[in-house]
Amino acid sequence: MAGDTPSASKSTPEGGLTYAGSGVDIDAGDALVDRIKPLAASTRRPGAAADLGGFGGAFDLKAAGYDDPILISGTDGVGTKLKLAIATGKLDTVGIDLVAMCVNDILAQGAEPLFFLDYLATSKLDPTRGADIVAGIAQGCRESGCALIGGETAEMPGMYEGEDFDLAGFVVGAAERGRLLPDHDAMTDGDVLIGLTSSGVHSNGFSLVRKVADHTGLTWSDPAPFQPDTTLGEALLAPTRLYVSTCLPLIKAGLVKGLAHITGGGLVENPPRMLPDHLSANIDYEAIDSLPVFDWLQEAGQIADAEMHRTFNCGIGMLLCVAADRAEEVISRLAQSGETAKIIGTLSAKA
Repeated sequence: MAGDTPSASKSTPEGGLTYAGSGVDIDAGDALVDRIKPLAASTRRPGAAADLGGFGGAFDLKAAGYDDPILISGTDGVGTKLKLAIATGKLDTVGIDLVAMCVNDILAQGAEPLFFLDYLATSKLDPTRGADIVAGIAQGCRESGCALIGGETAEMPGMYEGEDFDLAGFVVGAAERGRLLPDHDAMTDGDVLIGLTSSGVHSNGFSLVRKVADHTGLTWSDPAPFQPDTTLGEALLAPTRLYVSTCLPLIKAGLVKGLAHITGGGLVENPPRMLPDHLSANIDYEAIDSLPVFDWLQEAGQIADAEMHRTFNCGIGMLLCVAADRAEEVISRLAQSGETAKIIGTLSAKA
């Protein structure tokens, strides 16, 4: 992380106030930077050295192989899933969530993620906990071909209490001019919608998830009713799936007309974001292979279908719009790259 830290005072009068005495430990911040330097270095890619310690990070678009790029940026957080991570003490996967929420969004614009910056704010900086969080961020960046080139840590006693922290991220990607998505001009009545399976709840709807868990009386350390071989907390913390490595080749091959990252708003509000005004998405919910976690949430919380569909991804993390005559090829290529994909809908002209 490329945050700057105040220099230590040359002398402190007897009984004088200090920054450490007010709750901010500069040494802990320095120790964290030392721990995460090798994590950032592991994300190096053409165009970025991923070295930390300066006041900003640099990226060379020409070295990354672009001729006439358009930059696409995105920012996001992990939401109240962090409450679950804090309660269980499992902090090494929320960084993956952070990266995924950002890179999957710009992927939907047809962009290749290039570099990432993170922001970690907490009441008390613990280098070990901080390193666990950043290790997840670095893993998400490596899996997405994205360089972690900087970030910031903020120790803010009084703003946060106890072990609470917040996490935000910012990604910049690029696409060659004329290759951005969605391609509204190419979309037509009869195009098919291919759904890519999610890994679980991802990072949306956790305020409702926590409400359901509280309603059942289960604790995070109890066996998960839908996955008895692990605890409820660990099962729900399954990180958001990263779709860059499997979808980007299809985008570059011109096989995809549009993508919708299924986040907050679920399968109701996200598909229209990729469509032109004259077309609508017809989702066949019966065609979606429901994941056990969603069956449990709906039954335990007595949640209506409509509420499920507009709150959770319901088993579909990314939606691709492709021409009907290329659907079989796209599904085959996705299967070869490890994705579970199937047709779950079509486009039709609005009346």
